[in-house]
Amino acid sequence: MARNAVARHGASIVLACRAFGVSETCYRDCPKLRAENEEIADLLVGLTDARKTWGFALCFL
Repeated sequence: MARNAVARHGASIVLACRAFGVSETCYRDCPKLRAENEEIADLLVGLTDARKTWGFALCFL
């Protein structure tokens, strides 16, 4: 959200971070496990296709 505010409205990073309650470190942090996240997302899609009655809690476990 803070990134969108900075890009769309030209707000300063400090102001956007304060407005959304996140630290500047969190704002600037880049995901490092992108490939692992994509693999997990693919597995979750497969799981929800196979078990349509499972809710979030079962998929999370």
